[in-house]
Amino acid sequence: MEYLTASNIIFFILAAAILLFGILTVTSTKILRSATYLFFTLFCIAGLYLQLNYEFLAAVQLSVYAGGIVILIVFAILLIKGLGEDKEINIGQRRIMGLIAAIVGSITCASVIAKFGFLPDYDTAAELTQDVDMQMIGQTLMGTDQYQYLLPFEAVSVLLLACIIGSIAIATKDKEVNK
Repeated sequence: MEYLTASNIIFFILAAAILLFGILTVTSTKILRSATYLFFTLFCIAGLYLQLNYEFLAAVQLSVYAGGIVILIVFAILLIKGLGEDKEINIGQRRIMGLIAAIVGSITCASVIAKFGFLPDYDTAAELTQDVDMQMIGQTLMGTDQYQYLLPFEAVSVLLLACIIGSIAIATKDKEVNK
């Protein structure tokens, strides 16, 4: 039986914070608070990366996701504030659909875990992490060969640009309607 070490205690604290803030993100009725809870969730995930000694991924998590995307969401919220105020919301139906989506997602995750058995093999994991350096991570992220990620990286940047342009277009149309 493993003993409770400082590393395990930090992991449990971060996992509990991720779970708490994740639940608060999807259950909050105020959208700006929900974005704030999302920021805290992403911040705690960066803490898990630091605990795994992946400093680069933690920095990317903080700068790209916690910094960039959450700020983009907040700007989009502020730009289109009040856009759908006159619509009636059926909360009961939304909760049922959310519950169905959560159950389907949980079953899908459980089946994938059962099929592939993501049990840790500590010897293999130690061998894999010894040979990873920053140059290898950079080449993998920005390479065009097989199992390299330049195309998804560029696709996400185009998607974010489209979101910014769309939010500006919606905000300007909304301002023209209110004049």
